[in-house]
Amino acid sequence: MKASQFYISTLKEAPADAEIASHQLMTRAGMIKKLGAGIYSYMPLGLRVIRKVEAIVRDEMNKAGAVEMTMPVIQPAELWQETGRFEKMGPELLRIKDRHDRNFIVQPTSEEVATDVMRQDIKSYKQLPKNIYQIQTKFRDERRPRFGLMRGREFIMKDAYSFDRDEASAKASYQNMAAAYRKIFDRFGLQYRAVAADSGAIGGDLSEEFQVIAATGEDAIVYCPTSNYAANMEKAEALAPTVARKAATQAMTKTATPGKATCADVAELLGMSLQATVKSLVVATDTLNEKSEVIKTQIWLLLLRGDHDMNEVKVGKIEGLAGFRFATVSEIEEHFGCKPGYLGPLKLLKPVRLVVDREVAAMTDWISGANEADFHMTGVNWGRDLPEPDLVADLRNVVAGDASPDGKGVLAIERGIEVGHVFYLGTKYSKGMNATFLGDNGKPQFLEMGCYGIGITRLPAAAIEQNHDAKGIIWPDAIAPFTVVLCPISPDRFADVKQAADKLYAELMKAGVDVILDDRNERPGAMFADWELIGIPHRVTIGDRGLKEGHIEYQHRRDAESTKIDATHALNFIKGKLGL
Repeated sequence: MKASQFYISTLKEAPADAEIASHQLMTRAGMIKKLGAGIYSYMPLGLRVIRKVEAIVRDEMNKAGAVEMTMPVIQPAELWQETGRFEKMGPELLRIKDRHDRNFIVQPTSEEVATDVMRQDIKSYKQLPKNIYQIQTKFRDERRPRFGLMRGREFIMKDAYSFDRDEASAKASYQNMAAAYRKIFDRFGLQYRAVAADSGAIGGDLSEEFQVIAATGEDAIVYCPTSNYAANMEKAEALAPTVARKAATQAMTKTATPGKATCADVAELLGMSLQATVKSLVVATDTLNEKSEVIKTQIWLLLLRGDHDMNEVKVGKIEGLAGFRFATVSEIEEHFGCKPGYLGPLKLLKPVRLVVDREVAAMTDWISGANEADFHMTGVNWGRDLPEPDLVADLRNVVAGDASPDGKGVLAIERGIEVGHVFYLGTKYSKGMNATFLGDNGKPQFLEMGCYGIGITRLPAAAIEQNHDAKGIIWPDAIAPFTVVLCPISPDRFADVKQAADKLYAELMKAGVDVILDDRNERPGAMFADWELIGIPHRVTIGDRGLKEGHIEYQHRRDAESTKIDATHALNFIKGKLGL
C-alpha cells in the first residue's frame, strides 16, 4: 500500500472527551471517528487492526474445531423471554418494536439464538459435540459510554457456543476453548493473564477471564507471584485467619467520638490502628408476590474490618442475600435507632440477620459504633459482649499480602482490561428453552453448553493502553495496521531515493510483508511524527546521503535511535527482524 492511495488523517490534539490513552491516540491517529455517544466509525487504519485481530481469532477458532456462522443483530424478544433475560437483563438490553408493535432486541450476545439453532437440528447424542461461533456487531446500551472503544455501546465481538451430551464432555469443550484462547492471546503479542472469574449475568459455574495487563485497567487482577493462582477481584477468596482468636484484654466501654463517623476518623481520634475497627454495613432483601409487590423485607447487618472493602459479588452468593440492596436511612433508623456513621451490632431496636466476615470473627478488643450519634464502643469481644456469630463468611475484597488460596505464597494485585471470557454454562439456557436430544439411553436430555467471547474492538484499545509512549501508539507486529513503513526523504528531489524506496517496497510486497510506502513527500519531521503516532513497529528511512554511503536506516518503534544497515541487504535484514 502507498500512503498517497490510503486514508491517513492524523490530529495534533485529542478531543476534550477523550480521557484515556487509547481513546486519545486512536482518535489522533485517525483510527476511529465518533458518530454518537459510544458509537464510532472504524477508519481504514483502525479497521486494518480489527481485521488482523479477527484473522488470528478466526484461525485459532477454526483449528480448535469451531464452525463459523452469523446470527442476526436484531432478534425476536420471544427467545429472550423464554430464558427470562428479556426482563432480567436491565436497561443495557436495547429493546425495540417493529411496525406491528412486536418486541425485538439488539443483540448484546447470542446464547438464545445459538440454543434455538441447536434445538432445531440436534436430535441425537450422535450429532454432538458442536461448537459454533460468529464475529458480529453487538450493542449494549451503556449508561455512561466512555473511554472510546473500551466502553462503547456498539462493538464487535467474537462469541462462540459449545453443545455437548453431558457435563464431562462440556467441560472438555470448555478446556479446549480455554487452550485456544491462550494461543490467540499469545499470538497477539500482549502481556495478559487468564484469571478465575465470577460468571455474572451470563450464568454457569466455571469461568475464566483473559485480562490484558495495563495500569489504566478497570479491573483488579489478583495473583500469586510464586504460583499459578490468578483470579479477578470478585472471585479471589480471602482465607480465614490461621491464628486463633486471642483472649480479651479490654473492658467494653462506651467512648465519645464527636463528629467522627468513619472508621478512619475514629481510629485516628483514639490513636488506634484502623485494623482494630469494625464497619457496619446494612443491606436488605425483599420478598415479592406474583405482582412484584414487596410483602416482606429482611434487614441484614454485615461486619467487616475497618480497612477492608465489601465484595458485593461474594455477599450476593450468601444464602438469602441474592438480589440484596442497601437499606434505606428509614430502615436503618427503625432497626438501629441511629443514622449511619455510628452503627454497630449492640443494643438494636429490632433484630437483624448478622453476617460476619472471617477476619472480624477472629478479632479481639475491637471498635464498633454504639448506635448513638457521636459514640463508639471500644473493647468489644465475641462470647463476652456478643454471642458467637452464627454466620461467618468471606465478605471482602482481598488485599495485597493476603495468603494465596492455593497455599503457595501471598497475593499481589495489578490492573487489567478484560478482553476475553470463557464460561461453562451447563443447562442454564437449554432448560429454559427446552433444548433436548435423545441420549444413548433413548431418553431426552438437555444440551450441556459453554460460551466464549472475545472483544474484537476492545482489544486494540487494550493493546494501546499497554503499549504507548509520549509519541503515540506502539503496536505489536501481529496486529499493527502495517508492519513496516518506508520513509523516503525528498523522493521528488532525489531520483536515487525514489528508486531505492520503490525497489525495496516491491521486494517486501513480494515477500509477503505488510508494508506501506510513504510517498506523500512530507517533511521528515512531520512524516516521522505521523508514523510514531500511528505506531508502525518497523520504520525504514531512505535518504540521498545515506544511499551515497551505501546504507539506509532502520528503527523499531521502541528504539531510541536508528541503526544504519547495508542498503543492499535491507530485505534480508527486515525479514530477520520480522522472523521471516
